[in-house]
Amino acid sequence: MKIDICFDPFELDELELRGKNIIVIDVLRSSTTIAVALNNGAREIIPVESIENAVKISGSLFGDVTLRGGERNGKIIQGFNLGNSPLEYTEATVKGKSIIFCTTNGSVAMYKSRFAQNLAIGSFVNITMVIDFIKEIQSDFLIICAGRANTVSNFSLEDTVCAGMIVQKLSADKEIKLELTDSSLASQALYKTYGKALLKLMKNTEHGRYLVEIGFVEDIKVAAAIDSYPVLPVLNGNVIKLRREEIKPAENESAPSKGNG
Repeated sequence: MKIDICFDPFELDELELRGKNIIVIDVLRSSTTIAVALNNGAREIIPVESIENAVKISGSLFGDVTLRGGERNGKIIQGFNLGNSPLEYTEATVKGKSIIFCTTNGSVAMYKSRFAQNLAIGSFVNITMVIDFIKEIQSDFLIICAGRANTVSNFSLEDTVCAGMIVQKLSADKEIKLELTDSSLASQALYKTYGKALLKLMKNTEHGRYLVEIGFVEDIKVAAAIDSYPVLPVLNGNVIKLRREEIKPAENESAPSKGNG
């Protein structure tokens, strides 16, 4: 099983991702928020890559069962129902609702990965579920760190450390034969350096400092809590839902089929 990690999804071509097994990580905050929303009863998440598409899609859906959630520069988009804080996605607000989701980094990576064979959304809050998902499929995986748009490197330390934790936990399983790329080894090394103090780490990363500055320190605390939301958001058709069924083999193949949730 080969594990590769992408630090800069903005350079990826969506056609390169077709048919791959993918984990998308955006710890602060899209991956965390999606796990919380689905755990609290949201029907589905519809990731989009632009505000324009979010508005277009919402115009074709029933308003009373559809919410628009997302952010630009960390703050709620004007005209949207919700921002990107997991604390906003309470059961009272999201239960039974479809959420059109548009964020600076996370939803873009998810949208680009929509042709994946299997796609799951990962963060610290559901990391064991993600690791078990990878073990079950027993095939090569690409872990995409959503990163940070509008920066020189697009690199996100908290996403990379989360990916490194996945690599470390998989490596510890002696029944799995892993092939690790240089990016996987680098992520694993960063996890070993920073993984024992995740909250401290995230408060001190570039994006963490920015979230603290604009008043979202509580979101960081939610995002740093390992396995606090043991759910697995997966791609199901063109939307993200909770995984409820076992993965079924593709027709005439032993590989898992796309979009079985």
